[in-house]
Amino acid sequence: MAVTTTLGNLPIRRVGTDLALAALLLLATAVPGAAQHPVPPAAPSGLAVEMEAPDSLIQAITSDLRATGDSEHSQGNPWTLEERMEQLGVPAVSVAVVEGGRIHWARAWGMADPEAGRTASPRTLFQAASISKAVAGVGALRLVESGELELDGPVNDHLSRWRVPEHEWEASAPVTLRHLLTHTGGLTVHGFPGYGPHDPVPSLTSVLEGQAPANTAPVLVDQEPGMGWRYSGGGTSILQLAMEEVTGERFDDWMTREILIPAGMTSSTYAQPLPDSLRDRAAVAHRRDGSVVNGGWHTYPEQAAAGLWTTPTDLAHWILAVQRAAGTPGVEGEVGTSPLLEEATARAMLAEGIGRWGLGLTVQGEGEHHRFSHGGANAGYRAQVVGWVEASRGIAIMTSSDTGGVVASELMAAILRGYGWPEPPESEE
Repeated sequence: MAVTTTLGNLPIRRVGTDLALAALLLLATAVPGAAQHPVPPAAPSGLAVEMEAPDSLIQAITSDLRATGDSEHSQGNPWTLEERMEQLGVPAVSVAVVEGGRIHWARAWGMADPEAGRTASPRTLFQAASISKAVAGVGALRLVESGELELDGPVNDHLSRWRVPEHEWEASAPVTLRHLLTHTGGLTVHGFPGYGPHDPVPSLTSVLEGQAPANTAPVLVDQEPGMGWRYSGGGTSILQLAMEEVTGERFDDWMTREILIPAGMTSSTYAQPLPDSLRDRAAVAHRRDGSVVNGGWHTYPEQAAAGLWTTPTDLAHWILAVQRAAGTPGVEGEVGTSPLLEEATARAMLAEGIGRWGLGLTVQGEGEHHRFSHGGANAGYRAQVVGWVEASRGIAIMTSSDTGGVVASELMAAILRGYGWPEPPESEE
């Protein structure tokens, strides 16, 4: 069955395939009880990696971490990755690199759980934090293609359990899905601190209402929608509710079946809290002072905004899925599979708008510099992901500390130098 709708002025035609059926079969056979609460299989097939990068290249990259500015470590005396991790108190770092249309290599360093003596590996799970928004955005656009969500109509048309509160611009500028994806809805609540192991966890509607036991304010419109950019995790939580309402399913269930598994992200889950069966695969989160986050990590009912558990390898699969949808040259795909989005949709998603924002992710540059990215910062975790639109390249880095963002940035710069990939123009810095 084919469904036709529009994305802005672009006609979109989505044709059903056997991929959804294959995903359902995989869930049914690999994950007991998956119809109620899908989680990654114990031996994820998505960890097959083309390990063609020579050790000498990886060694050169991880021996070339440089600070920004004019310090002695910015030029001729770089640190090793291990030195930087020790200096900044980052217990675990994991990375995957996409090159030439496939995952070139993936590797991890350090300890996933220092107290238990559990080492990090490419299978170690980290919280993706706000990178969750970028992956969720692909899901929302799938629902636009199917006609279940409207990109430019009032999002309240899709909501019943909670509705965007009335505001003074209601008649002329109602909040739309496009506003939610581009952070231009004039919505409040920047981000979420999460909930500890003994804290009551609120429902999604309680979060949106700002009612106990929620620990954040209500999500409101206090600026005219469409007139400016302001980051709002609250807006992404509205997106999550809309997706649940139109699909009639839990957000994590639908995303696992329709996005994560088809993208090859078989070590990923939006389930919150993290299922007990996966606790031994998770990296323990650490604060800036080196202390462990209470309970090991926080729980985020704001799944679309902050709740994805994943690996850099799975994020590399997501990079490839976005590139394949956008028609990026040289991307290898599984035989018999189709892209997550139609090419017109993917290209609209990757078009730069207000605040250097596309539909669900940051978009910058032109030509060889055209790239999409997102960062993540949950309690005790920092992560970065970036992919190039016109060349099948990408980097995903995840860490288990509030100080991990520095390591991730320096390691990403070292990867660019090691591969000889073009660095962003100075005007973009």
